[in-house]
Amino acid sequence: MTARIARGAVIAALYAVVTIILKPISFGYLQVRVAEALTLLPILFPEAIPGLFIGCLVSNIYGGLGPIDIFLGSLTTLAAAWLTYAWRGSRLAYLPPIILNGVIVGVYLSYLLHVNILLAVGSVALGEAIAVLVLGVPLLKKLQKMNLR
Repeated sequence: MTARIARGAVIAALYAVVTIILKPISFGYLQVRVAEALTLLPILFPEAIPGLFIGCLVSNIYGGLGPIDIFLGSLTTLAAAWLTYAWRGSRLAYLPPIILNGVIVGVYLSYLLHVNILLAVGSVALGEAIAVLVLGVPLLKKLQKMNLR
């Protein structure tokens, strides 16, 4: 139990630190939030679900886009993490962070930043796909080989 709590806390800290350090590419409608590579971790570790939520919440506080991003963005990450866990036996597990963030975050960013909704949705989804598929899948495969459970 203690190890799971610690792992969740480390995931939260990693998510927040990476997002905050890479702030110029982590926020806005043109973004590749590198920390989103961690969104596949619920496939291996259920404790990643609250860790990702807390990490996203902390980083969105520092992001400067206000309460909509802080709360709705963090809840979107929570929902995506839970669906990733629920679908962990399938490659469909890779899709929730891409689709939910693309649609939900893209829609509210278009409102907050006054940009075209299709541009915002498409660019957020593309940034998510890069983080999840290009960075997250190799990370997941490496962790599976290490058999850290």
